Amino acid sequence: MSAVAADIPSSPRRTRRVLPGFGLTLGYSVTYLSLVVLIPLAGIFLKTADLGWDGLWHVWSDSRVIGALQLSFGTALAAGAFNAVMGTLVAWVLVRYRFPGRALLDAMIDLPFALPTAVAGIALTALYSGNGWIGRWLEPLGIKVAYTTLGITVALVFIGLPFVVRTVQPVLADVEKDFEEAAASLGASRWHSITRVVLPTVLPSILTGFALAFARAVGEYGSVIFIAGNIPRMTEIAPLLIVIKLEEFDYAGATAVASAMLLIAFALLFAINALQAWAGRYRAPLRG
Repeated sequence: MSAVAADIPSSPRRTRRVLPGFGLTLGYSVTYLSLVVLIPLAGIFLKTADLGWDGLWHVWSDSRVIGALQLSFGTALAAGAFNAVMGTLVAWVLVRYRFPGRALLDAMIDLPFALPTAVAGIALTALYSGNGWIGRWLEPLGIKVAYTTLGITVALVFIGLPFVVRTVQPVLADVEKDFEEAAASLGASRWHSITRVVLPTVLPSILTGFALAFARAVGEYGSVIFIAGNIPRMTEIAPLLIVIKLEEFDYAGATAVASAMLLIAFALLFAINALQAWAGRYRAPLRG
């Protein structure tokens, strides 16, 4: 009897989680995200549905809407790419070097977070306008910044730089210098060590910073409307067009433009996240 009992598998014990309360915290998280994110987004699409397919296509195919979307996403991608390069360089300087004024420079990186975007837009316009401190020297060279697409990109670079720096900086700080020293001892050049040892390690964080800077730039309004010319089909951004439609009480048209921005941004962020996941899987072979 004892032998038979020994052969009967015992019922598996319910493993206790190290951190209890998973069900409660998950329910709270889903409820919070639903109230803050999912329900408002659903409301946008429900309001857009009032137009029907014909009305929706009429809004999306309007040359003014297409121009605003192209400008918003084009400048956001350009500013995000620029910040990905320069933000990584700034993070490298802050992590790898010690120099007078480093703490002040590190603190200045967070200024775009604290500075109201309208103030940033006014300041940039004052600097880069034709009679501004910087613009008066650029315009004789044929470089017009204020009230152009270039000015919009400059504003988006300003508000997006901290996202890349603060994302890459802690990862660079954790990179062990032993790998670089080992590569140097094996005869690798400085450039080879950076591209084959350091860059693969920080590439996922660079892509994350790029995604954050891009997402921030797409919906930027306050710092752009002052330095942009706000000319339809030329320097009019999509968020400004949404505000204009709201002021005209065209709520369905405003939500139609907003839904187009959401769909395009979601597709681009999904592609960036897929690229980031690929970079994370490919990092180990590169370092090897």
